[in-house]
Amino acid sequence: MLAELLEPSAIVLNYAAQDAEDVIRVLSARLLATGHVRESFADAALARESELPTGLMLAGEIHAAIPHTDVEHVLRPAVALATLQKPVMFRHMIDPTEEIPVRLVFLLALEQPKSQVAMLQEVAIVLQNSQLITQLMSASSVSAVQQALAQNHHDS
Repeated sequence: MLAELLEPSAIVLNYAAQDAEDVIRVLSARLLATGHVRESFADAALARESELPTGLMLAGEIHAAIPHTDVEHVLRPAVALATLQKPVMFRHMIDPTEEIPVRLVFLLALEQPKSQVAMLQEVAIVLQNSQLITQLMSASSVSAVQQALAQNHHDS
């Protein structure tokens, strides 16, 4: 599901993000441009992130975040992805008082609550695969990202 929903024009590689808001806004703008989300999506995702943070501590040196928001801000389902040149701080999903330096961001735009849960689980599986994380972080093209995720999909 993840490989199919990943929007190619919303994959931003080696982005020099200022902060978490910058990443969420850039990815939201890409999804807005492709007609996947409403104008309200970026603000809604940021509001949700401030209430319910999505930073995840991973096993290796690269950590991730999975920002998303309510289904009414979504027109067509898609996933956006950013790899970051330098980490930006996202608050920890489990302990919001803690900040995590994040370099991999999956922004989910899903139009059904059920698919949101399924996609979060699928992204969580991806994030447990340190070899795949390395492939995503070193990807220099959209096709390299798509290939890494598609290959991983067939292994599991």
